Amino acid sequence: MKNFFRTFLFLYIKIIFKLFIDDVMVNQNNSKDLAILVLVGGKSTRFGTEKAVIELLGKPLILHQIETLSKFDQDIFLVAHSEEQIFHYRKEIEFPKVVTFIVDDRSMFHHPKMYKPMLGIFSGFQELSRANFKKAFLLSCDMPLIRPEVIDLMIKEAEGYECVIPRWKNGFLEPYLAIYPVEKGFQKAKEILKNENYGLLNLIDQNWKTNYVSVEEKIQPLDKNLVSLINIKAPIDLVKLSKLF
Repeated sequence: MKNFFRTFLFLYIKIIFKLFIDDVMVNQNNSKDLAILVLVGGKSTRFGTEKAVIELLGKPLILHQIETLSKFDQDIFLVAHSEEQIFHYRKEIEFPKVVTFIVDDRSMFHHPKMYKPMLGIFSGFQELSRANFKKAFLLSCDMPLIRPEVIDLMIKEAEGYECVIPRWKNGFLEPYLAIYPVEKGFQKAKEILKNENYGLLNLIDQNWKTNYVSVEEKIQPLDKNLVSLINIKAPIDLVKLSKLF
């Protein structure tokens, strides 16, 4: 009987210890180290409507992204340009995971109708900084078919780095599918907006510890057709992308 009790006690302690370790690991993995930040943008002149709600393969572009991003533990934030846009999205789209909306903050600028992507980045980083997130995985809604394997790769490549950005052999960068340091990115975006020099590549500081991930060597083996990097700019792009499926 004593041996049974000792064995039972040993197994009980072992299980409790494992649960404790697992809980610690989950809390570490789910810490505020990284958030996902999606720019939903505004009205596209080429489409005559907002890109995020344009349908591809029977779903809005933004829903394709969110369904993929929902497979990960990171919190998802969508940056919109107005409360009206948020109301429309909540009404028209049933998201598979809880998402938090952030509205563009124009309070410190003299352009009340500014819809530059950099303003969305500034507003998103500002809120993530307040929430104590360290890094942000930045995405644009017009890159709807990002593969989960690519997301996983980018997150793993971020370990030990402040910034992670895909780079082609010709040196071209993919700044709309990249991981940035939140606080430093926020300060940099604020400076860019004040100087009215809105190019996204200006956001990348040479002093950051940056990991340039090879598109051809690391991303393409996970995504043969590189659909993760296809940017929907015009209706013809929808046709091209649809033919890949």
